[in-house]
Amino acid sequence: MYQIVVTLLFCKVNNLTFNEFDFHKDLLKGVKIAGFKEPSPIQETVIPIINNGEDLVGQAHTGTGKTAAFGLPMMNKIAKKEIERALVITPTRELATQVSDELYHLGRFCGIRTITVYGGVGYGRQIALINKGVQVVVATPGRLKDLYKKGKIDSFNPEIVILDEADEMLDMGFLEEIKEIFEYIPQNRQTLLFSATMPEPIKELASEILTNPQFISVVGQDESTTNNVIKQRYYVINESQRDEAIVKLLETEKTNKSIIFCRMKREVDRLTEHLLAMGFNAAGLHGDLEQSDRESIVKAYRRGETKIMVATDVAARGLDVKNVTHVFNFHIPFDPQSYVHRIGRTGRAGKAGKAITLVSTEEFRELQRIQKEVGAEMRLATIELKDNSVEDNIDFDTLEKMVRDTYIHEEAVNFIDSMEDMDYHEFVERVVSLLFQEKKRVNGQIGYDLDAVNSMLESYQDEQKVARQNNRKRKKR
Repeated sequence: MYQIVVTLLFCKVNNLTFNEFDFHKDLLKGVKIAGFKEPSPIQETVIPIINNGEDLVGQAHTGTGKTAAFGLPMMNKIAKKEIERALVITPTRELATQVSDELYHLGRFCGIRTITVYGGVGYGRQIALINKGVQVVVATPGRLKDLYKKGKIDSFNPEIVILDEADEMLDMGFLEEIKEIFEYIPQNRQTLLFSATMPEPIKELASEILTNPQFISVVGQDESTTNNVIKQRYYVINESQRDEAIVKLLETEKTNKSIIFCRMKREVDRLTEHLLAMGFNAAGLHGDLEQSDRESIVKAYRRGETKIMVATDVAARGLDVKNVTHVFNFHIPFDPQSYVHRIGRTGRAGKAGKAITLVSTEEFRELQRIQKEVGAEMRLATIELKDNSVEDNIDFDTLEKMVRDTYIHEEAVNFIDSMEDMDYHEFVERVVSLLFQEKKRVNGQIGYDLDAVNSMLESYQDEQKVARQNNRKRKKR
């Protein structure tokens, strides 16, 4: 499938400068103003290949400079009149906007026009600009497929096509849309595919849409999944400690910008409200927000006006923001690949970052599976609280705030149902009395220590052993 395989570490291959790529002088002006001094490893390696017109598969984490890696040679071809049109396909509106902005700033002195094409807004302006001959189209798969299918952009025949964050498109279910889009694009094109990971469906897609591609990777042997400049740790907690744990971590960690990942949109809203009530500078991001609201939230976060972004996986996909020092997994992700993408928001361009995961005792086995599949070194930790001897009295104001801020868990509803034989008013009085009886902390920390976690591991291993034995018995029958 692949013509050449090259694996690189995060280091310089040669001491090249951008002047040595034979770029158009106006493009070099944009590079200089952007502050680019030396090409990154992926830029240094793939730019000559793209300049030569070859197809390419590039494996690199977000934040390694891959937008400029494909954008500069692409715009150089346009500036030198070698090609007229180019297409970049990205999985999300946020990433499409970011890529379009970066390409505009790099190519503005060449007079190169770009347009961002995505759903949720009217078709008219997008169709008009494409048909008027805008040189670079940055699009999401859904809207682009619709435009091609309805015959609205038949005159748009890009000579170079880039798939950015291909594995994200796979995760979001866009693979069939991508294949359909390529049925409308001329065969005599140059095709580039970039992805942080290389699952089998992406390799199969590359074999279908690329011709004798070169394979370039800036993922070294020790960081084939998670970046080794990211320090990863986790806390095994009780479900009821989750809110307190994230607050304590935000108070004690030296964060610049941070992202907190939640599984559900409603959890994003609830946690954002809780953090705002606690005095943190936070904003929530998920797919139910209006596009204009999402854009303003992302811009405020990028400018540093917002310090904490609470987001779902889908909303944060493709989010490329500098100086994110911490990623917090408020809930463990559904799969190992999501974990890789989540923590990849920090530790970019060789900078150090931290990834911190909160995991309940019920989720611990799932964390083990993720740890095994991604090959990550995760350190167990606990959060130390104040001295046990200090009484922590609960007054009426504190209790009221605790009640109003507390998330209602399904277990609580089930427990109340099980107590239906008790008078409801009496039940509430007894529960409140329990709170007032708690004069001081039972433990001086949040999270289970190594001995407790090892005990859990032994218990899980025993359960697995019994399950295997029972399976063998059933098979014999």
